[in-house]
Amino acid sequence: MTPTLDWLAEPCPPIDQTAVQHALARQDQLTKPPGSLGRLEELAVRLAGLQRTATPEVDPVRVLLFAADHGVAAEGVSRYPQDVTKQMVRNIANGGAGVAVMAKAVGAGLDIIELGLATGSEVVEGVRSEPLGPGSGNIAREPAMTPEQLARALDIGRDAVDRAVDAGVRLIIGGELGIANTTAAAALASALLDRAASEVVGPGTGLDSAGVNRKAEVVARALALHASEPRAPLEMLRRLGGFEIAALTGAYLRAAQRGVAMLIDGFIVSSAALAAVRLQPAARDWMLFSHRSAEPGHRLMMEALEADPLLDLGFRLGEATGACAAVPLLRLACAVHRDMATFDEAGVSNAC
Repeated sequence: MTPTLDWLAEPCPPIDQTAVQHALARQDQLTKPPGSLGRLEELAVRLAGLQRTATPEVDPVRVLLFAADHGVAAEGVSRYPQDVTKQMVRNIANGGAGVAVMAKAVGAGLDIIELGLATGSEVVEGVRSEPLGPGSGNIAREPAMTPEQLARALDIGRDAVDRAVDAGVRLIIGGELGIANTTAAAALASALLDRAASEVVGPGTGLDSAGVNRKAEVVARALALHASEPRAPLEMLRRLGGFEIAALTGAYLRAAQRGVAMLIDGFIVSSAALAAVRLQPAARDWMLFSHRSAEPGHRLMMEALEADPLLDLGFRLGEATGACAAVPLLRLACAVHRDMATFDEAGVSNAC
């Protein structure tokens, strides 16, 4: 049976303003000058409103990592061959990749969902295989997905969040893996932002200037090919995205619908977050932004989303590594908010 997209219109709950006010009142009573912990205070108050409690908690945290290949790799837009995607899926499952190491270090669960590899799926312990085809279509020559593939990818993202939330997860992190996915993300971002390819495209896995120019030309061709089609966000996602980007879009919409905070990673997942917000603007309330990607187009997406990421460490690996790096900041925000003594408890004067 072909999946439907009716669930995309389900509403997102509002931020609990009563919890926000209670959290602000507590911050005013903690033994520190008002605002002296800067964005840690802001994070605690924001999480209070999202979790509907004056004393929020970050844990449990779960990373949902979606892996898929992209037909646009045939245009020579990456330094690496597509069989690297399958090899990296195995590496992540075995604990050897950046996201696996960082998720373990910060105590986050890790779900790996493979949606379609150019070199074929294989049974790997710890990987959920839900292939939609041998990678998405070459966006410079055809749509990335059929309507059925798009609907199924969105559903896969939704279902991954439902499993996590039903297990008690309080913070969702989306991650991605797939050779040539910075090209697809750049094309989608360019279309959603109505910006030229040259403004959005970056080095990705480490292309030199000639490689970046070639990738920008491929993205420009893709935008031109699909320019006459409807500009609706869902259609742009279908034509220019990829299986894992669509699954991330579905995941972000579902997390907002379920009232669970999301910590957004870098360039590629931000294109999915932007698509989710264009589909349902209320989803933006549930997003926290972890870091500034070194990819040039990331700044444009952050401006469009009115986001101010927590970290700026020059990351451009993807996989959700930037978001994992920011988890300790959220834990610190909650710990200080919860455990710091009030002026009354400490017997400290709060006279101004």
